Amino acid sequence: MDLILWRHAEAEVARDGQDDLSRELTPKGERQALKMGLWLDRHLPDGTRVLASPARRTDQTAHALGRRYKLREELLPHAQVEDVLGLIKWDAQSGPTTKGSLLVVGHQPYLGQLVSRLLGMKEPETAFRKGAVWWLRTRQREGRCQTVLMTVACPELTSRSWDVPS
Repeated sequence: MDLILWRHAEAEVARDGQDDLSRELTPKGERQALKMGLWLDRHLPDGTRVLASPARRTDQTAHALGRRYKLREELLPHAQVEDVLGLIKWDAQSGPTTKGSLLVVGHQPYLGQLVSRLLGMKEPETAFRKGAVWWLRTRQREGRCQTVLMTVACPELTSRSWDVPS
């Protein structure tokens, strides 16, 4: 299974009394989401399932991908890692119970906590830049499920070089 984690792009700072879930992307965030959306669309396997938090900023980020996606309450900003693991059907001991590719568009801190846990890091939480993608893959080795890091990409370092035929 490939698990691709995408943190929402840069969002506006909450105004006094504003609901956190209604915060929108800034113009910079819109550009970040578009860049990563183009990069992801180029690299995601066909049939990749896409799940996103219903917060406005993650909805806007996922929309930039240009693919169908489902909004899931389990991915709201206050989500716990266990909730996310349950949603994506990932057993803590044996790994994913489904196959294929899954893209999750969500928030800190649970995305960074998920990366740390799945990669067996000592730190309980990994720093996860706004708009960035962490691509993880599971494999079987000696009867055990291993999670490996395939790549990390951020909007500032993506280029339009994929538009140039080789």
